Order: sequence, then C-alpha cells, then structure tokens
Amino acid sequence: MAIEHAAVQVVRKPWGIGDLHPWSSIDVAGDPVGELWFQRTHKHAAIPALLLKLLFTSEPLSIQVHPDDEFARSIGLPNGKTEAWYILAAAPGARVALGLKRRLTPQALRAAIRDGSIADLTQWRPVAKGDIIFVPAGTIHAIGAGIVLAEIQQRSDTTFRLFDYGRQRELHEKSAVAVSDAGPVQPETGPRRITTARTALITSQHFVIELIDLPANSNWALNADRETWILAIEGRARIGSTNMSVGDAVFIEGDRSGIEVGADGMRGLMAYPGPDPVVALLQGAGELTKYAGMSAGDAPKSSETVEVQA
Repeated sequence: MAIEHAAVQVVRKPWGIGDLHPWSSIDVAGDPVGELWFQRTHKHAAIPALLLKLLFTSEPLSIQVHPDDEFARSIGLPNGKTEAWYILAAAPGARVALGLKRRLTPQALRAAIRDGSIADLTQWRPVAKGDIIFVPAGTIHAIGAGIVLAEIQQRSDTTFRLFDYGRQRELHEKSAVAVSDAGPVQPETGPRRITTARTALITSQHFVIELIDLPANSNWALNADRETWILAIEGRARIGSTNMSVGDAVFIEGDRSGIEVGADGMRGLMAYPGPDPVVALLQGAGELTKYAGMSAGDAPKSSETVEVQA
C-alpha cells in the first residue's frame, strides 16, 4: 500500500532549458535541464512498470526508435518501450516527427541512416498545447525544439538513434533497422469520455492515460488497486496528506485516498497499466459505487460519476 508525493530526478541535457517555471521550482544552475523523472520516494519500494517524465526542449532531439517487448527480451532486457506525449506548452512552429513519409525496405532504411537522408524522410507535424501523441515501440520519431511535454512510458531507457544533427554521438544502424516499422503511422484513435470528469486519451496494452478535470471545491475518492500516477497540470488539489500544484506528481498503489480540489479546480493526467480504462477509479463525494465492475464500454455517458478501481 502506498500514497507518495513523487520525488524528482533532474536529468541535464544539452538540448534542455534553463528556466523550468511554472512546471518546477528547481533552481537550474549550471547545465540546462532536459528531463525531470518522477520516482517513488521509498528507497526499497518495488519498481513501477511505468515512468512519468517532463521534457523541456530548446533544440530538436535525435531521430530515434525504441524496441518492442519481444526484441528487448531477445537482447536480455525486461521489456521494450512504448510511450506517449502530452503537450503542455509549445512555441509557435513547434513540431514532432512520427513515422516516415513512405515505407522503406530495410536496405533503404539502412542507406538513409548512413547518408543522413532519414532526416528528410521523417513525417513532421505541428503540435499545440493539449495534443496527445502515441508512440508505439518500433515507431521512428523525434521531438522538436520549443516544447514542454509530459511523457508516460514503459520503464525502459533503450533508444536506438538514426540521426543526431551532427552531435557526434553513436548511431545504432543495425538495431534501428531491426526494430523499426519503417513507414507511415496508423491514424490514432481519438479521446473517449469515460465520465464528465475523466477522458481516456490513450488506451494501449501497456498503459492508459486519462485527462481528469475536477471542478473547484469538489471532493473525490480515489481507489487504486494497481499503480497509478497523477500529474497536476492546472490548479491545485490535496490527495491524502499531499498538496499538489502544477508540476507535482503523486504515486498511489493498493490504497485509497481522498482528493480535495482547490478553489480554481484541478486538471491533471492520470496513468496506470493497460490494456483497458478502469471504469471505477474516481468517485465523487456521496456517489454510489453502482458501476463498479462494469467494462469500459458500459461507462456512463452522462454526468454520472463512478468509482474507479485503477
């Protein structure tokens, strides 16, 4: 049983930034910060299946790809890396790359990595605040400059680089060709409303990501029977004994907690292992748990609020 105000690990990157406000009050002295990793606070706690991060970019990141579970295990790793990005802020003209403009054979992909033409073959798209982008393992991708995003991913740091803008780091041609789905991406399924307070943004085998929008001065019950991460992106709330404001995260597993929402309401991201949204995770004060045990497709479509067992 655990309810923890997540600790923050600072990861410095040359493509990061020097001012993290309003997402963090950490004093960024020295090298720029590219990532904040949210971690459990207890030293000997079990390692969660998911990793929650904030990324800050002043330059484009490398064009890269991650392995799926099968390939990762074939090289002795516990799992692959599927991820998703929620755009928290984006400068005018900010963009990300997802997939390729056309399908390449393994031989053509290898040649494009060697001569650098892969940079012109990636499919770039503009992004804006509130966008959600799903990046399945095997998808060639990149994050451009001028973006702040929340990343939810399988807990893995295995990355194969295809292009790195002359940064003189190693490229991973053989592995990248082996794991890449070297073509355009499939259209994403749109967000789906679960209740008036909860919208499923991503539903995948590895994780579910919800946007939660809790009204001002409301009270909720959170019942999480599996690991659940909550990241505050607007407003304030108190979860158990933990005060949350923008950029704070809470980890909860095998426990129940109350949520008291502040005078300005609270919007946040909530993530937990997939494959399906759990209908009974968040319950408004005074509501009955009559929907507990329903499948996601049976979730109420009106203003009814349900308990969610994440």
